[in-house]
Amino acid sequence: PRRTMDHQPKFFENLSGTGKAIGVLTSGGDAQGMNAAVRAVVRMGIYVKAKVYFVYEGYQGMVDGGDNIVEVSWESVSSILQVGGTVIGSARCKAFRTREGRLQAAYNLVQRGITNLCVIGGDGSLTGANLFREEWSGLLEELAQKGKIDEEAVKKYAYLNIVGMVGSIDNDFCGTDMTIGTDSALHRIIEVVDAIMTTAQSHQRTFVLEVMGRHCGYLALVSALACGADWVFIPEYPPEEGWEDSMCVKLSENRARKKRLNIIIVAEGAIDCHNKPITSEKVKDLVVQRLGFDTRVTILGHVQRGGTPSAFDRILASRMGVEAVLALLEATPDTPACVVSLSGNQAVRLPLMECVQMTQEVQKAMDEGRFVEAVRLRGRSFENNLNTYKLLSHKRPDAELPKTNFNVAVLNVGAPAAGMNAAVRAAVRVGITEGHKMFAIIDGFEGFARGKIKEISWGDVGGWTGQGGSILGTKRTLPAKYLEKIADQMRTNNINALMVIGGFEAYLGLLELSAAREKYDEFCVPMVMVPATVSNNVPGSDFSIGADTALNTITDTCDRIKQSASGTKRRVFIIETMGGYCGYLANMGALAAGADAAYIFEEQFDIRELQANVEHLTEKMKTSIQRGLVLRNENSNENYTTDFIYQLYSEEGKGVFDCRKNVLGHMQQGGAPSPFDRNFGTKISAKAMQWISKKLKETYRKGKVFANTDDSVCLLGMRRRNLVFQPVAELKNETDFVHRIPKEQWWLKLRPLMKILAKYKTSYDVSDSGQLEHVTMHSPKEAETGAI
Repeated sequence: PRRTMDHQPKFFENLSGTGKAIGVLTSGGDAQGMNAAVRAVVRMGIYVKAKVYFVYEGYQGMVDGGDNIVEVSWESVSSILQVGGTVIGSARCKAFRTREGRLQAAYNLVQRGITNLCVIGGDGSLTGANLFREEWSGLLEELAQKGKIDEEAVKKYAYLNIVGMVGSIDNDFCGTDMTIGTDSALHRIIEVVDAIMTTAQSHQRTFVLEVMGRHCGYLALVSALACGADWVFIPEYPPEEGWEDSMCVKLSENRARKKRLNIIIVAEGAIDCHNKPITSEKVKDLVVQRLGFDTRVTILGHVQRGGTPSAFDRILASRMGVEAVLALLEATPDTPACVVSLSGNQAVRLPLMECVQMTQEVQKAMDEGRFVEAVRLRGRSFENNLNTYKLLSHKRPDAELPKTNFNVAVLNVGAPAAGMNAAVRAAVRVGITEGHKMFAIIDGFEGFARGKIKEISWGDVGGWTGQGGSILGTKRTLPAKYLEKIADQMRTNNINALMVIGGFEAYLGLLELSAAREKYDEFCVPMVMVPATVSNNVPGSDFSIGADTALNTITDTCDRIKQSASGTKRRVFIIETMGGYCGYLANMGALAAGADAAYIFEEQFDIRELQANVEHLTEKMKTSIQRGLVLRNENSNENYTTDFIYQLYSEEGKGVFDCRKNVLGHMQQGGAPSPFDRNFGTKISAKAMQWISKKLKETYRKGKVFANTDDSVCLLGMRRRNLVFQPVAELKNETDFVHRIPKEQWWLKLRPLMKILAKYKTSYDVSDSGQLEHVTMHSPKEAETGAI
């Protein structure tokens, strides 16, 4: 919602929590990232001068009272950001399901003046919270009648505010694109699949993997998409009659094509179209009986709930936690209980019961066999995943493929980024499905000029999703100095469209090629760019492929470094991150690792600020948290270098703390791509390919392709909630070419979050949050532009 002129921006400094008490609890199954949410609620609550209480062991602790409900301090939530599960415990609670239990819980809360609850859990926990809220005034009346509380208290604590956050690895909650814990669970699954791939290849084995998801197939679907599984079974989309035959045909075809391994993923709640369960054992027996393949079953089980939360989950949970406190501060007796969630890249508030009803609708649709509707009710992100999976996993026989006679070339440009290969695979396979002949260009524009170009087939890109770096090879060279030669190659190979996967150089390259159209007709073809760079500095997109993997590398390293400080007390680490002039990695890394400060180019800092940071750390060393973490983007300031800051801190901190520095360097560009990058790369690239097909049809006249308008050279980016194609010519005005960054960057809005969570006084514009939205059924059309 855009602000109109008469609305003043709203700042959180003007919202006070004085006199309010907030209780925070985790309930239901645990999920990685719950602790990050608890930490954010506690710190934001204390920051706005409210009292914050832990409720231990979920609703059980609320019913039992006593030591289970304790007021907490800032330091209580130190060092929990990187811990999986929930440190305040979660329990299934029978007592809270009875009115008697809820009466006791209400009494325990009123004793402490708690009328604001932040509940982190699944749909069951949130439904329970809503019932509690509806009964609240009745429960207080009853307590007053029994003489347990006085009339004064009934008036003073007249209503209960509830804000929920969804913590569930299944991602089974409607209205939110990602629930806390889902991304981390995908990390666990993908780690296992990557490990199994190597052993399966050695023995030509088939592996059946069972993943969690009793009622929701999200984990199975996305992990199948991210590792290119041969077959996936999910509850929302049961296989057609006779699936046994088609699956076996597909597996044996793959073997005939020299593919050494088969991976089949089964959600624990998978069913066939008669609502009968499909178990991993059943699938294994089938493969063994029909094909005689050496087959093994691996059930991942609770591994998926364990381990440290991913960078994505930490940032998600921290954003949600802060948003939850804002929602509680703004709640009135009339606002319904809400959940804070993420839609695309934006924090939103939704009425809790609307989400719960929608979530129950899905289950109902599945029970009644209305599977198409179940998929639609799950939301556009789920539908998008399913459509992409169907597109990429099954190759249609050559005879059935359309023949367009178009040649489309794919290349990587710029520095390597994890996820590039997933993007190339998706482009090649979608292109072949659309009937084009696909060509791969080796070594970027330089290789193009030298004629390093070859046709690439469906099978050539098998197994590429999990590979880091760039298999095609990538170079930073721009096309301007090779225009003549590149035009020759375009002509010789009769290339009718170009897809460029890369970073800022790819963007500059497309600008150069489109400028060269006046001189060379060869460049009058549709061209599209898919952003892939760890720096996330490409204009026109909130995210770029590879940034999530780099962020996880930074976060993991910071975790280790923080741990190394636990032995030696009072130590401050200064860590330099990549990113060119773009502070995305430093800023988001700081948020995910719980750093004290992050120096970035976008927010100028001077010696006074450095001084203030040193003093802040000196104060911090007097508390029980005796270590500091400071991130610095490599180009944040040419004079205040990492060495300079290290020396300044060492001098100023003498006698109080000592200093160490660490330059993370190229490890940020390497490594296997994270689930997010595999998935994002796959989906965004498939969509770009479909755009190319559409443009080719539009621009084909009299036996040749001719495209010379601005809208035939586009960049596909994720903007807030949608995937959008933007002409590169229009993005020029949004770009700072000297520093190679967009002029406006969405994540700078999250900058105050890091400062708040590190106890700095700061201003925070919260004008965007606050409106309650409604859960809407999306139209099938919308699924195409949908979130990742």
